[in-house]
Amino acid sequence: MAEQMLSAFESSLDKTNLILKEIEQAYGWPKEQRNQSYAALRTVLHLLRDRLPVQESAEFAAQLPVLVRGIYFDGWRPSDVPVKLNRDDFLYEVRQGFPYDVQGGVERVVQVVLDALQRHVTQGEWEDVKSTMPQDLSRLMR
Repeated sequence: MAEQMLSAFESSLDKTNLILKEIEQAYGWPKEQRNQSYAALRTVLHLLRDRLPVQESAEFAAQLPVLVRGIYFDGWRPSDVPVKLNRDDFLYEVRQGFPYDVQGGVERVVQVVLDALQRHVTQGEWEDVKSTMPQDLSRLMR
């Protein structure tokens, strides 16, 4: 039993590192810049989570690796969601939570993180999440 738990943890760690690596590769960042990829992932996840209705948020999170799911739910207050954010508000909030200056600006950060996340959930779930977003924000979600 302990081996299975360790294996599940290692699998989740590997999947989490893969998502972070995908973000880093999109920018050409070395692994030493893992704090940047983590900050980008965390910030976008929290804003996405807070923009979604509770049920959709839970369904989306269920498809994430356990460690990413922990990041996703950290500090979540279901009674305070969904927060109404349009595209400009969303980008502004990402800028507040992501303190790094990167090529392409904050919109590129959001796009890179969303692209990485999309590869790790089913297309149906991604479409469900996208359908809950205002049109101007859903355009960032390919």
